[in-house]
Amino acid sequence: MSDFATAYNNRGNVKSDMGDRSGAMANYNRAIELKPDYAEAYFKRGNVKFGIGEHRSAIADYDRAIELKPDYAEAYFNRGNIKYGLGDHRSAMTDYDRAIKLKPDYAEAYNNRGSCKFLLDDNPGAIEDFDQAIELDPDYAKAYTNRGNIKASSGDCRGAIADFNQAIKFDPDNAGAYNNRGNVNRILGRHSDAIADYDRVIELEPDAAEAYNNRGLVKADLGDHSGAMADYARAIKLDPGLAGAYNNRGNVKADLGDHSGAMADYDRAIELKPDYAEAYNNRGSVKFNLDERSEAIADYDRAIELKPDFAKAYYNRGNVKYDLGDHSGAMADYSEAIKFKPDFAEACYDRGNAKYDLGNHSGAMADYDRAIELKPDYVEAYTNRATVKYDLGDHSGAMADYDRAIELKPDYAEAYTNRGNVKYKRGDYADAIADYDRAIELKPDYANAYYNRGKAKSGLDDHSGAMADFNRVIELNPDYANAYYNRGVAYASLKEIEKARRDLLKARELVEQSGNAQSLNLIDEALSKLDNGNNNRS
Repeated sequence: MSDFATAYNNRGNVKSDMGDRSGAMANYNRAIELKPDYAEAYFKRGNVKFGIGEHRSAIADYDRAIELKPDYAEAYFNRGNIKYGLGDHRSAMTDYDRAIKLKPDYAEAYNNRGSCKFLLDDNPGAIEDFDQAIELDPDYAKAYTNRGNIKASSGDCRGAIADFNQAIKFDPDNAGAYNNRGNVNRILGRHSDAIADYDRVIELEPDAAEAYNNRGLVKADLGDHSGAMADYARAIKLDPGLAGAYNNRGNVKADLGDHSGAMADYDRAIELKPDYAEAYNNRGSVKFNLDERSEAIADYDRAIELKPDFAKAYYNRGNVKYDLGDHSGAMADYSEAIKFKPDFAEACYDRGNAKYDLGNHSGAMADYDRAIELKPDYVEAYTNRATVKYDLGDHSGAMADYDRAIELKPDYAEAYTNRGNVKYKRGDYADAIADYDRAIELKPDYANAYYNRGKAKSGLDDHSGAMADFNRVIELNPDYANAYYNRGVAYASLKEIEKARRDLLKARELVEQSGNAQSLNLIDEALSKLDNGNNNRS
């Protein structure tokens, strides 16, 4: 009877090798019927059940095989694989432990246990297992791929590349290694190498939707919007449930100003993956651009709820709050963003802006310092730090920051204007005018530059030149109260009393609307002097 059982078992093996799973199952059943303690037949039948997705029944067969043969390393290993696939990683690891104990040179068990440890956030333990698997089997491509994945996730991009290279060396058709190497090449800015890797994945697996999606990301990085859109469309066609492709296509549409199209893609991504924090964040950004601020905040709230350490969502929500005038709320969000991403230069910069608006100059300065430390070419941070220094009376420090901003961005009209203001404050009117000239050359409709140049010309008693600048300011911005005031003062200096009075009254009318008492007093003093001077002449 035992010989018959063996024959059925062996015939089952042949049929399994030929892909005849039902035939194999029937033979293993018969072998077990003839020999109820036939551990190998249970094991083999478990393999067939595993292959057709009958996981629980397969586990039962592996249980029986282990019960009959407690040192059956392969049965522990395969049972661990099913548990791994079912998401029961701790129990799977226990089975791999047992398989390794029984068979210390079991490279595959080390590899799979390493994968469990990776998913359980034990990266050092995972690396140790992949190292051991490679030591036991130096051409084990899968172990190199897995170790490369961990190195990539921990920021060791060059180490990851080395492992993916080895994986590809030992398995030239390893699409996963090409794909993951492409991902790391993209992080390193090696765009052409990344595209070549994704091309190879697609060559090996023409239906690899994820490779099209990833290649689209690189094309988007390169500004090839049409190429990126084509890749995302292909990814979606191959896998209509690929939420990431919808999200990424939405990003391209948003960059192109197609807000409704972007919104539709983000909606679809969220429909497919309701816990997709990035899609909520991105949809929030589109809503913000459409001035749908409360709806944007709702999306950022949801993104943060799903991913509590999502620095970018805190930052974006902070921007909306800042735009709404809630500087304290914005500052709190920027602080959270920095907490979760300490090298977030933009969050430091914008928190500095919020602190400045709240009158916290020292706090603003500290944030601008940090932004510049993190991003030494951060032009706007130099400019705003200069503003704080100017307010605090540190004119030389302000000049140094404006100089640096202009060095970094020679066409930065605002920096020239602000540097001109420092020079004006020092009484260096001619030098200030040179900076205003440059600002106007760069930005011919820059009302503030004309205004400040007009004031500097007044300082040099060039009242007609000042008048021409104030005329241009008013032409560009008919509600510019200070321009009317200063033009009125210039008219008074030229003894054109009625024109002076007309401008001062216009300035007063505009200032009354804002309720600025200090400016009203200044204008009233000028009108009083005008009237007194006129009375004296009569």
